[in-house]
Amino acid sequence: MNESQIQFSEQLRCAKGERKSEIDLYQLQELLNVSAFWAKGRSIEDLGIAIANSEPVISVYDRDRLIGFARATSDGIYRATIWDVVIHPEYQSSGLGSNLVQTVLSHPRMRWVERVYLMTTHHQGFYEKIGFQPNTTTTMVLYNQANLALVPATEDQLQESLGG
Repeated sequence: MNESQIQFSEQLRCAKGERKSEIDLYQLQELLNVSAFWAKGRSIEDLGIAIANSEPVISVYDRDRLIGFARATSDGIYRATIWDVVIHPEYQSSGLGSNLVQTVLSHPRMRWVERVYLMTTHHQGFYEKIGFQPNTTTTMVLYNQANLALVPATEDQLQESLGG
């Protein structure tokens, strides 16, 4: 990390909703594979879809190297969820993770939200230092992957399943 030039970058949307500056999805895939056991093996296509449906999307770079990432989804007033907070292992314990989460929380889509959720497996203490509190009463999950096997893959299969 000698002579590093750390820079935070937000992926902005154009008027049509597309991203102005695209994140390098291959670098993101590698960062997730190295830094997050829960995100290993995500496809480039799926990462693009997740980013396209998130705001804010914040990246952390050391020169041209992606070393941190986080994204969120929000209704802008009542609820938001922070997703995929990662810092490359070589840069952890330097304050970048806290700065990354604070950058997400200060975004206009997040700033006034009543409740911000996130899921974490091993880093509760890290998030508690930022102000998050454990919540065991409201979080539920639906594992929807089983339903995907029931969805026809093509229009012909859909027509056939509808009896036509």
